[in-house]
Amino acid sequence: MSESMLKMYISFAGIIFLFLALGLIYLSRHKLSGLLSGIVAFFAYTFMILGGLIIFYIVFSGPTA
Repeated sequence: MSESMLKMYISFAGIIFLFLALGLIYLSRHKLSGLLSGIVAFFAYTFMILGGLIIFYIVFSGPTA
């Protein structure tokens, strides 16, 4: 597998993490309450940070040769 394809799959993982964070934040704010809401929000923001770091790495690592 080439480096370009590997970067593409890693960026897909970052995008999936960001969409997952979006759904979990919505769920924790509007559908859940109490301790469960806090736990889901923690996971949501963890996914958002991880997804952002992955996308940041892919964008700023530059083009492949």
